[in-house]
Amino acid sequence: MMKRRIDPLLTKRTESDILEKIVYTDNDLLRTLFGEHDQNIKLIEKLAAVKLAVRGNVISITGSRHTVTLIRRLLTQLYEITGKGYPIYPADIEYAHRILSEDCTADLEKIFLDTVFISSKKRIITPKSIAQKLYIDAIRHSDMVFGIGPAGTGKTYLAMAMAISALLEKKVSRISLARPAVEAGEKLGFLPGDLSEKVNPYLRPLYDALFDMIDFDRASALISKGVIEVAPLAFMRGRTLNDSFVILDEAQNTTSEQMKMFLTRLGYGSKAVITGDVTQIDLPIDKISGLVEAEELLCKTEGIRFIHFSELDVVRHPLVQDIIRAYNHLDHRKRRDGSRHQAS
Repeated sequence: MMKRRIDPLLTKRTESDILEKIVYTDNDLLRTLFGEHDQNIKLIEKLAAVKLAVRGNVISITGSRHTVTLIRRLLTQLYEITGKGYPIYPADIEYAHRILSEDCTADLEKIFLDTVFISSKKRIITPKSIAQKLYIDAIRHSDMVFGIGPAGTGKTYLAMAMAISALLEKKVSRISLARPAVEAGEKLGFLPGDLSEKVNPYLRPLYDALFDMIDFDRASALISKGVIEVAPLAFMRGRTLNDSFVILDEAQNTTSEQMKMFLTRLGYGSKAVITGDVTQIDLPIDKISGLVEAEELLCKTEGIRFIHFSELDVVRHPLVQDIIRAYNHLDHRKRRDGSRHQAS
């Protein structure tokens, strides 16, 4: 029998609070779900402003009616997922709570058990938000997908996982990863080394994601054979990419001409995923972002999907979500103040 967690605050419920008890059948699954020293229970209490007490296979939830309903769905769905062998980590609790807070009808099993790829470190890569699930499904069913949103939402990482999975399953014969080296500008020539050494710092994030999924020796062998190519966007000019999975990262820093050049490289049997964050454009003021223009031109084109991410989809440190939200508020305030200034 599980040890009961007694919380004196449970006896100090307000009149608006309700108490609901849920009975589960498998104590072992509950222990796994709750984590070591009930860390997941403590996390849920922190996230949702509820009080949880456990006695045997009975969980008591105390809080507002809305919150109790939400946490009942959260616990029940996570319990079922745990029963299917999915290892629940504290981060998963946070993602699950975020998903159900956004959409109380969401099916966590369809999201968390949708295995995209299993890395060389035996880590299972799955979507962690509703937008990530939509993104994965779009890549599966469409030949060209744009993932647009803030940093840390998994746009490039999930695209890379899908690309490697397609390569290993022999759905494509090679992977091409490209990034504009816009940030370098004229400073590129002052960096030490040859051209490859100059541009490598701008391609580092793509290498990092690659080596996180495939062991270093195997990835290096595939790169040396040309099966996986990591290159500046300019290297794509004049080519036709057949039977390939092509990823363009940091696409907000492409010019109109560069974006057109990249999109028209796509050959037979290929997929293209374009990722970017339109709030972090580093182009000169007089240049239009190719990503912004492409969405305006192609948003209604059949066969092309646009998936938008927000701070709710951030899968980095929890502070990143708060930082993005704060900067979004600042941008909105600047635009509002600018509109008022023009009106006056």
